[in-house]
Amino acid sequence: MPYEKVDVPADGETIEVVDASADELDVPNDPIIPIIYGDGIGTDVGPAAQMVLEAAAEATGRDINWMRVYAGETARQQYDENLPEDTLQAFREFNVGIKGPLTTPVGAGFRSLNVALRKKLDLYTNVRPTYHIEGVPSPVTRPDQMDMVTFRENTEDVLDMVTFRENTEDVYAGIEWEAGTEEVEQVRAFVEDEMGFDETIHDGAVGIGVKPITEFGTKRLVRKAIDHALENDRDSVTLVHKGNIMKFTEGAFRDWGYEVAEEEYGSEVITEDTLWEERDGEAPDDAVVVNDRIADNMLQQILTRTENYDVLAMPNLNGDYLSDACGAQIGGLGIAPGANFGDGRCLAEPVHGSAPKYAGQDKVNPTAMILSGKIMLEYMGWKDAGQLIRDAVEEAIKAKKVTYDIERQIQGGEKLATSEYARVVADNIRDLA
Repeated sequence: MPYEKVDVPADGETIEVVDASADELDVPNDPIIPIIYGDGIGTDVGPAAQMVLEAAAEATGRDINWMRVYAGETARQQYDENLPEDTLQAFREFNVGIKGPLTTPVGAGFRSLNVALRKKLDLYTNVRPTYHIEGVPSPVTRPDQMDMVTFRENTEDVLDMVTFRENTEDVYAGIEWEAGTEEVEQVRAFVEDEMGFDETIHDGAVGIGVKPITEFGTKRLVRKAIDHALENDRDSVTLVHKGNIMKFTEGAFRDWGYEVAEEEYGSEVITEDTLWEERDGEAPDDAVVVNDRIADNMLQQILTRTENYDVLAMPNLNGDYLSDACGAQIGGLGIAPGANFGDGRCLAEPVHGSAPKYAGQDKVNPTAMILSGKIMLEYMGWKDAGQLIRDAVEEAIKAKKVTYDIERQIQGGEKLATSEYARVVADNIRDLA
């Protein structure tokens, strides 16, 4: 199928999927990679990230051939729609890509384009590594203890946490009805009259939503989280839920997560109950411990017991809250990276929003999108390039050559424009290579 308004690079090759279930790719040294700059500050951080990623590729003997595609405001200008088929086709054909922030209106207008991309491409896992970069100001006293990964849907005594967030279900599924409509009254009547919840909904206007959590969606997310922990020598995977209240949705998420751990991994994985009942709390060196925590308690524990957690796996909404709370500890969303994964597919994206009031000012911090690109390169197997990016970013920040958001919080910093900061990081890559 030809593209309507997108030019495929004349040079470069396609990243091919060898085994989707194992995320096994055949990555050429000159891949074609689609990129969406995004709305608002995307016009600044997108090109900045490109510059740095190109430098990392070239420093390791490779080349990236960028394929510019569109969503949001730029798509409306080009196609008169928010998410054209050209864009979806590009990510399906080339399998790995990166995007900047896309604006979602609150309360009215189109639904989230970020969610639409995840659902249409079945990018069911949102992964957000959280680690502190030396020199970045933080509101907590020990940001160096954050080394965590949140799975939504790596160093000792450091905060390096990854959240694995389920991306396609929960309240983000968009199954809801507006107050005052005929449809919401039909749902209210069904819930009250047919299902017997006649004292649950107050009289008057009401909006109603449905929260689907499935065994299929839960188990494939938890597998990703456990696989990540095993492959990266992490000690634990924590299922974060509110199952004490939402017993048949988030409680089921917890139960299905434990089923995966107990039935599919053998001695590689043990549960926290087994850890204490049979081993007196002594974790084996060669196994991952799976435990669970109530979501509100977990929000406290990422502050008070940060070093106890490695990989978090959770439903969609919990993952959104927890990953942002983790990001605050290491300096804010301006440096917080993320990526969405399906089977054999990756779409990297920064955690922050589009901040339209700063658009086009060459002012904002592009680190989050740069480090999101690092995740993308590592998914491609280019770990050497990814490490260069992290080291080069850290060199820039330690030297206090930073954008305004960090410069105003430190003494003796040199305030750089978005593009100037990207050039410093790219030069650092070349110096470190």
